[in-house]
Amino acid sequence: MRESARYLTEGLRPHVCDGCGTTVLVKKNSPQHTSVQWQSATCSRLGPQVAGCPALRDSIDRAVREGSIEVPADE
Repeated sequence: MRESARYLTEGLRPHVCDGCGTTVLVKKNSPQHTSVQWQSATCSRLGPQVAGCPALRDSIDRAVREGSIEVPADE
């Protein structure tokens, strides 16, 4: 149980969406897999927590390119 909780929370970093300013916690597990935990119940642009928000996805992709969100190297 503790191990799964650690996996879900370890490595999360705050990220402010370029599109709306909402802060989420983000962790890249691989180039294809992104974990997002919302810090509030809503996105200021779209309303309730939205899976697959294009603005948030683009914002996270930019942060990865700039190096502020790291993607682990393949093992």
